[in-house]
Amino acid sequence: MKIETELLRGAGPLAVLKLLQHRHMYGYELVEAVSERTKGVLSLGQSTLYPLLYNLEAKGLIEATWETGDTGRDRKYYRLTTKGKKRLTEDEKQWSALVGAMQALGVGAASCVSVEGRGMTGVIGGAA
Repeated sequence: MKIETELLRGAGPLAVLKLLQHRHMYGYELVEAVSERTKGVLSLGQSTLYPLLYNLEAKGLIEATWETGDTGRDRKYYRLTTKGKKRLTEDEKQWSALVGAMQALGVGAASCVSVEGRGMTGVIGGAA
């Protein structure tokens, strides 16, 4: 399922910060990890990811260093800063509150039905 750009705009930075919480990663590695861990739902192309990384870096939430990778190539690795760790904690709380509020309205996995047809497959909320 493809997520609309407006929804992805808020999820992308949080996904990147969360992945960097565990270890430093380089750009393409982040693209692959986001896609793999979300089963393709949050698919960040490189043209989306790099501006996002530059923005997070400009805000002081991540920092980049050039390192030699396992293959011997120099790569730009990103890691979470102290400020980024604080922001991640805040964003996770906000995201949880949003998910809880939407579930209270009946939006969520338990109340969704799978819809197939007319050339599209996706999920929609149950009838009110």
